[in-house]
Amino acid sequence: MTFALKDRGMKRVVVIEDKPNELAEIGGVLKERGYTVVAECGDASKAVELCKKERPDLVIMDATTPGARSVLAERLLLKQCPSAIVLLADGMRDEEELREAISAGVMAYLTKPVRKEELIGAVELAISMFREFERLRKENEDLKNTLEARKLIEKAKGLLMEKEGITEAEAFARIRKISMDKRKPMKEVAEVIILALEKKNN
Repeated sequence: MTFALKDRGMKRVVVIEDKPNELAEIGGVLKERGYTVVAECGDASKAVELCKKERPDLVIMDATTPGARSVLAERLLLKQCPSAIVLLADGMRDEEELREAISAGVMAYLTKPVRKEELIGAVELAISMFREFERLRKENEDLKNTLEARKLIEKAKGLLMEKEGITEAEAFARIRKISMDKRKPMKEVAEVIILALEKKNN
């Protein structure tokens, strides 16, 4: 079973595998499906720097590669270079390791030996899940920024109303006019107003 990607542009792959024959096999399967292995490494402790340099869409990593567990335990890959991660789970021998991998951001895992269709299915599932994860992350970030902006604007309105004896509608209209005249977001205008008026109080 395979999963169709909505965005066929996500094709850059870094492979972390210390076994040359398996590395060659993985590379061959990926190439057949139009993916490009932009870098490969046999030591997971070097994976973070490699991924920061190459900025791949996907990382495929063998769990038995030296340094793999520490990289996952510290969630370094996802923190330093966000990308979809597929783990080849030959070395996953207990549930604790599996939970560790999932919490580190692994989107899919496979038990070796890996068949061609299983690998491509896992790759496309991982990329699809990562895209959804990024979409939700951005939505949450946008919501957080919106709420923060609203709080600042409310505070700026309150200060203007108190200091200049104007109504809430007039305070809001003034912030909006400054925003339009200066071509700056209302949040930035509110921050300046708050800073200026609070400084007068001190």
